[in-house]
Amino acid sequence: MSDLKKSNAPLNTITYDIKKVKEPTGNIYKAIKIIGKRSEQINAELKEELMKKLKEFETEQDSLAEIFENKEQIDISKFYEKLPKPTAVALQEWLEDKIYWKDISKEDLDEYNMQ
Repeated sequence: MSDLKKSNAPLNTITYDIKKVKEPTGNIYKAIKIIGKRSEQINAELKEELMKKLKEFETEQDSLAEIFENKEQIDISKFYEKLPKPTAVALQEWLEDKIYWKDISKEDLDEYNMQ
C-alpha cells in the first residue's frame, strides 16, 4: 500500500500519447480495460485502508462537537484526498510496465475448454 502513496502519478489531468498507452497490447481498448481493472483494485485498497484508520476514531456515541473537533481524523481524510486518483496511479503503473497482465487468446480458451 505504501507504494501507492509514493507514486509519481500526476495530481492533475494530463494528456498522454495514445500510442504509448496501447503499445503493450496493440489495442487501446484492451489497454484501457486493464488500466481500469487496476484502478478498481487501487481504489478498493485505498478505501479499505482509509476506513481502517477512520474506524480507530469511532466512538459509541458521536456528539456533534466531537465530529467537528477531531483534527486527526480530518488530517487523515485530507491526506487521502491529496493522493493521486486511482486512475492516474494505474495509468502511471501501466506506462512504467508495472502491471502484470495476460492476454488469453481464443486458442488458449479452446485448449482450456477441451481439458
